[in-house]
Order: sequence, then C-alpha cells, then structure tokens
Amino acid sequence: MWDRIEGSWKEMTGKVKEQWGKLTDDDLTVVAGKRDQLAGKIQERYGYAKDKAEHEISAFERRMQEGRSFKE
Repeated sequence: MWDRIEGSWKEMTGKVKEQWGKLTDDDLTVVAGKRDQLAGKIQERYGYAKDKAEHEISAFERRMQEGRSFKE
C-alpha cells in the first residue's frame, strides 16, 4: 500500500498536510514519500513516540485505501 502513496507523493501531500498540519512544505519535500522519513517528521513535530507515529501512518494508509483508488 505505501508504495502507491509514495508513487503518488506529489498528489498526496495535500492529504498528508490535512492529517498532520504541523508538517511544513519543506518537511514534505524532505520526506519525498518515504514512510520512515514521514514517521520521523511526525515524531519531531508532534513529540510522538515512534509507535504512535507508525500507528497514525497505518491509519492514514487504511483511510487512503478505502477512500481513494490508486493507479496501478
């Protein structure tokens, strides 16, 4: 699933910013669709533990899978 998000990263940044508004455009540029980088930026901006950041990303993935069809 994450490979689809990563492949559509430029289109996904708006949804990512809706979910995690404290992330800056520069953060999203650095992340460049990499899940581990996103987790690190969420931890940094929100003060979350790694497991909480990973849980939020997993929930985000599920919502994207349910609400949006990705191009194969």
